[in-house]
Amino acid sequence: DMQRLVTVKPPGGDESKFMNLMEDLTSHERPWKTWYDLEMPEASPLPLGYSDKLDNFEKMLVLKCFRPDRITIAVEEFVSHGMGDEFIQPPVINYANIFKQSSPGSPVVFILSPGADPSFDVFKLADNMGFSARIKNIALGQGQGVIAAQALETGATRGLWVLLQNCHLLPSWLKTLEKILEKMDKPHKDFRLWLTTDPTPKFPLGILQKSLKVVTEPPNGLRLNMKNTFEKITEDELSSCPHYAFRPLVYVLAFFHAVVQERRKYGKIGWNVPYDFNESDFRVCMQLLNTYLTKAFINKDENIPWGSLRYLVGEAMYGGRVTDDIDRRILNTYLDEYMGDFLFDKFQPFHFYKNEEVDYSVPLSGHRELYAETITHLPRINTPEVFGLHPNAEITYLSNDTSKLFVDMLELQPRTGSGGSGISREDYIKNIALDVQSRVPEPFDLVIVRKSIGGTPGPTQVVLLQELAHWNRLVEFMDFQLKELQKALAGEIGMSNDLDDVASNLFNGQLPPLWRGYAPPTEKKLASWMVHFERRLRQYSRWVDEGEPSVIWLSGLHIPETYLAALVQTTCRERKWPLDKSTLYTKVTKYTDPEQITDHPSSGCYVTGLFLEGAAWDHKRMKLKRQEPKQLVQELPILQVIPIEAHKLKLNHTFRTPVYVTQARRNAMGVGLVFEADLDTDEHRSHWVLQGVALSLNIDT
Repeated sequence: DMQRLVTVKPPGGDESKFMNLMEDLTSHERPWKTWYDLEMPEASPLPLGYSDKLDNFEKMLVLKCFRPDRITIAVEEFVSHGMGDEFIQPPVINYANIFKQSSPGSPVVFILSPGADPSFDVFKLADNMGFSARIKNIALGQGQGVIAAQALETGATRGLWVLLQNCHLLPSWLKTLEKILEKMDKPHKDFRLWLTTDPTPKFPLGILQKSLKVVTEPPNGLRLNMKNTFEKITEDELSSCPHYAFRPLVYVLAFFHAVVQERRKYGKIGWNVPYDFNESDFRVCMQLLNTYLTKAFINKDENIPWGSLRYLVGEAMYGGRVTDDIDRRILNTYLDEYMGDFLFDKFQPFHFYKNEEVDYSVPLSGHRELYAETITHLPRINTPEVFGLHPNAEITYLSNDTSKLFVDMLELQPRTGSGGSGISREDYIKNIALDVQSRVPEPFDLVIVRKSIGGTPGPTQVVLLQELAHWNRLVEFMDFQLKELQKALAGEIGMSNDLDDVASNLFNGQLPPLWRGYAPPTEKKLASWMVHFERRLRQYSRWVDEGEPSVIWLSGLHIPETYLAALVQTTCRERKWPLDKSTLYTKVTKYTDPEQITDHPSSGCYVTGLFLEGAAWDHKRMKLKRQEPKQLVQELPILQVIPIEAHKLKLNHTFRTPVYVTQARRNAMGVGLVFEADLDTDEHRSHWVLQGVALSLNIDT
């Protein structure tokens, strides 16, 4: 990026302002390093007087080269400075004003963002306006269309409010809703239709055109989130339970609610799946606290039923939304850390998080205003450490935001023009296609490979044959599409949608989505993916020519899980173990280079190319340790994978670490987890659970 930046010239200018940047960096490394290490470099002057000769946009170009993770924040400041804060801050929603702008013939459509739930505020507005008994609430889903149509007819006739939630879950019925609204003639003056929906392309345009559209966003930041929660809690609600622990536990629950929502912004290191925890979850859990603590008070039971409360909150209510086992482990760890008799220990006061600057603690008892005032004194901006994450987690999520910003900008650029080197777009694409095609090999001859194996192939040899079949499909498809693309660019055949998509992705340096369907999951861009592609070829070729590698590169396999399963199967056959009672455990070796290992292990395998995220590896002590600042990912030494009978596995001081194919980890369908590795540690497992520690077979770069 910097090499390209030094060539940038101002409009109408003859000399680049950045022409001496590389030289200044090498000759004055210390001030640049000091600026680079700042927590917020975008708010500090550039070294060597560059701030004086560059405008705000040009400063962002320099920032992009050094600290791309801070670009989105710098862009916000740039927009705020040039256009005003109203363009970067979402407005506060006033439901009374929304009602004034609405009409019987104009629905109000709430377009939801994760964690937002306007239903409580709609009910509160109805209560304030005397409509609490005249509102019909229907959560749309399978079979609810007929009921909703009847409610609309009744509401339009009698002047009721109708709230239809989650319209995106019943897109097939929305066309019917559109027709009902078109035929609705002179509805009652008190009739109002409220709709909630996630963003979806299936929402009818006709409804959107005639509706009042409201975008709801959850509060950004721990303090604003807790403030938003407590503003809707009255003193009467807090007084409804006589138990001494109820008020503090409502505050703890509000903190927990804010934490699980805010953790989502850290991407995959926060949650594998972004869950829509909302106010309904909090409200029901608050009622559960009231019920159980009131019962304990009446029965004069001194023991609080912590086990029941943690189960109901972590498994039934909030946990009811969680589909991923690793995410459920995080959720339950928070509850183990936040709920217990230690909350009321007078000798060791409880703190959610505490350092020299801030103290997140629990006010033990008092009026509602005491809790509200405590919340107002919380920091506006909170470090990831409050959630149990490493400060590096912020760099990760900001870097992901920056990557998405630039991908979107690439998608918006004109589809004509040069590729950056003075040649036309078509010639640029043609050159890329020729370069990629020159690196696509001939498919493996599976007949010859089978003959070379001889006899009945073993489990790992079956895996090899399956892998080569996947590989052949990939290279044949790539070769076909690249040849067709070159014909289309030359005008010999028409440019189909598929070929146009391939051309656009090659131009933008992205891996074409059609190719992804034939390759192992990856987040890499085209250039780094081609390096990965060629390394896969070398491993397959060596496996075919020399036999099974002594050290396997799992990232190079199309389906790595099958190879690990084959290892267990092979060992079970040799040692006559029952397959269903055997498993794997792992041990990190001191080897860092596959060349250091020459012999196959007696059972299992050695694995190279694993990347540790959320923690670092101490090579001297051979244990997990905290990450160094700005070191987001570290390659793990070679890992030994050992099959074992499950009943013999006794591990202490280890952390069960999930191993994923990519840094995208696991999706909502559970795809992406390969196995779980055992890493030695001196820390309690909860520390690494909340840090989001995981291993990946390949990283984005």
